[in-house]
Amino acid sequence: MENQYIPPKQWQFDSESGGKWAQINRPVAGSTHERSLPIGKYPLQLYSMGTPNGQKITIMLEELLAAGKSDADYDAHLINIEEGDQFSSGFVDVNPNSKIPALVDHSEIPGINVFESGSILFYLAEKFDLFLPKSGNDRTQVMNWLFWLQGSAPYLGGGFGHFYAYAPEKYEYPINRFTMEIKRQLDVLDKQLANNHYIAGDEYSIADIAMWPWYGNLVLGYLYNAREFLDVASYTHVQRWATMILNRPAVQRGRIVNRTWGEVWEQLPERHTAQDITDVLSQKP
Repeated sequence: MENQYIPPKQWQFDSESGGKWAQINRPVAGSTHERSLPIGKYPLQLYSMGTPNGQKITIMLEELLAAGKSDADYDAHLINIEEGDQFSSGFVDVNPNSKIPALVDHSEIPGINVFESGSILFYLAEKFDLFLPKSGNDRTQVMNWLFWLQGSAPYLGGGFGHFYAYAPEKYEYPINRFTMEIKRQLDVLDKQLANNHYIAGDEYSIADIAMWPWYGNLVLGYLYNAREFLDVASYTHVQRWATMILNRPAVQRGRIVNRTWGEVWEQLPERHTAQDITDVLSQKP
């Protein structure tokens, strides 16, 4: 086949390859520069960006506050992954994997570092005793779907999203490969939601909070501009669920935190008080 790629005998890192997001990936771990993380006034300190993985945590924190858990108040500091903030020495101390989001709970002595979005959701659900059943089948089903999301979303983000939206060159094979998988995942969710009000049953849970920033944003047209390409309108149960979750005030609040793109009323790079969100949302037409 003409122009077929033949892998070299030994792979070498090409920092110029990969398009817009190439600079955030490299084949080694650790920090690239010295910089301490800022610490605000609340025990919960979030270091993140308003990507789908980041939205999971800000939505969770806003849901906890809406449920009356005042101890869940938080500072949200922007980690600009396009600028390499995730490779600072302070961030790497919290998350050796250099990926957002990361949380430090200073209500414990010493402070507890929590990284990986699924782990943070689980940690907060247990700490505040909300959005996760205590035991039995209900708890197991929530955990099933939380782990499903953690394993499936990389195909949507790093797979489909990369090759369809961000790769510097478009190739048929990877786009077809990941499109097939994303449509299969949407079908899994659609069949599950045909018989369940929420992802894991009758109760809103961390499974929904984890899922919505990826699959809710996707079917509502907020992710990759791929609604027509994926025929998302055909997944009627996912559409119903995604709209229902978006209508929650805490979701509307959490989705704009640490965000630096979109409409003016969707951008709140840092959050340090509840009023910060109110001020930004007040600009919505």
